[in-house]
Amino acid sequence: MILVFGSVNLDLIVPVPSLPAPGETVLGEGLRSEPGGKGANQAVAAARDGARVRFAGAVGDDSFAASALVTLREAGVDLSLLATVPAPTGVAMICVDPAGRNQIAVAPGANRLVRASQIAEDDLGAATTLLLQMEVDAEETALLIARARARGARIVLNLAPPLPLPREAVAAVDLLIVNEGEAAALALRLGTDAAPAALRRALGGPDVILTRGEKGAVAATAAGLIDQPAFAVAASDTTAAGDTFSGVLAAALDRGQDLALALRRAAAAAALACTRPGSQGSIPDAAATEALLARGENTPGLP
Repeated sequence: MILVFGSVNLDLIVPVPSLPAPGETVLGEGLRSEPGGKGANQAVAAARDGARVRFAGAVGDDSFAASALVTLREAGVDLSLLATVPAPTGVAMICVDPAGRNQIAVAPGANRLVRASQIAEDDLGAATTLLLQMEVDAEETALLIARARARGARIVLNLAPPLPLPREAVAAVDLLIVNEGEAAALALRLGTDAAPAALRRALGGPDVILTRGEKGAVAATAAGLIDQPAFAVAASDTTAAGDTFSGVLAAALDRGQDLALALRRAAAAAALACTRPGSQGSIPDAAATEALLARGENTPGLP
């Protein structure tokens, strides 16, 4: 089972001709809304890839809550650990340019009130893969990591956004996922290089995966480096690509795949997410991911 502890938002998405510079107003080409939040996105990605998923997070008692939860429910994610709290449901405001690049601002709202105590000790045993991000309170995330480590769960941490987390908490996870900006921020705090092997040595524990967009991903493990090329697709919106990668990677590991195979599957799913607009609406199912895997990394585009 995968247990996701994280955020759920309603995303407000504006396609723009160019991303705004500081102080600049850019007129968009419409507005759409859809469910989002890094935790919820990753839960949907894992569920669509075939995993059994439970989600622990929080929404407000407001009009946004039902809309924010629609895709989680459709994907079959267990929401029995979800809390309704006295704060607004989280909202993300996303600008997307024609190249698929984005700028995102988040009003966390109810996500600030997610608590590790929502999860019982029995949910953190060796059969659980705990998937974490950084859009909920860092102290609560650190508490949950310590509890999960003591109970023997597999712990996967996507350090996004790259907010401070105690070194001992990061070092206690089994697998750390960072992009280039997150790796640089962590390296600065650790006093080391941003390469995944250097981060792994500095932390002294977890394997480290560095995602690099169109340059693919590389994993640093005790056995050495695993290099995973990106799948060649025509990208239109990268909003949920990183969350798709993390969720599908966790699902593959939870099924017992080794890291190299899980990495390839996650890269394929993330590539597909880049070809579709939006947040959770862009996340592929297992059949689509397997079709791209069959075509290979050098696929020139999608039919």
